[in-house]
Amino acid sequence: MKEVIYAGFWIRFVASFLDTLFLALPVGILVYFLSDGNWFDFAQYQDNIQMAMSGNAHALDTQPQTSFKWELLFELSLFLTTLLFWKKWRGATPGKRFVHIKIVDTENFEDITNKQAITRSLGYIPSTFLLGFGFVLVAFRKDKRSLHDLLAGTCVVYEE
Repeated sequence: MKEVIYAGFWIRFVASFLDTLFLALPVGILVYFLSDGNWFDFAQYQDNIQMAMSGNAHALDTQPQTSFKWELLFELSLFLTTLLFWKKWRGATPGKRFVHIKIVDTENFEDITNKQAITRSLGYIPSTFLLGFGFVLVAFRKDKRSLHDLLAGTCVVYEE
């Protein structure tokens, strides 16, 4: 059996950042324009930035209103896009592919199943809501598994 090299925190962080640029940002722009600007109040963001730049301590007192319908469309679109990439590119998104890592089953190091993909995606919710601890867990485990990896029975490894 070949040697498995687990992908650590920082390489996964870079892949996630790249996925934000290559996946989340384009999907977000598309949803924003589909909503005709009704997804969130962009003007409020601009006002907050101007107040913050001028040193106003109350810059974040007022947050932009968001539309639940458009937010839900964004989240579902991103979820489905990610699942499609995992299926097409055998456990990799554009960011993971760029840095040569992929998601595999923990037991046999083969492609993940649809159930694992869905469980892993939904596992991002508790990983995030636990103050990001679910992601930081990667730095402290020998097998570099995050909370969502543990829930789904997956791990992230370097491609051979």
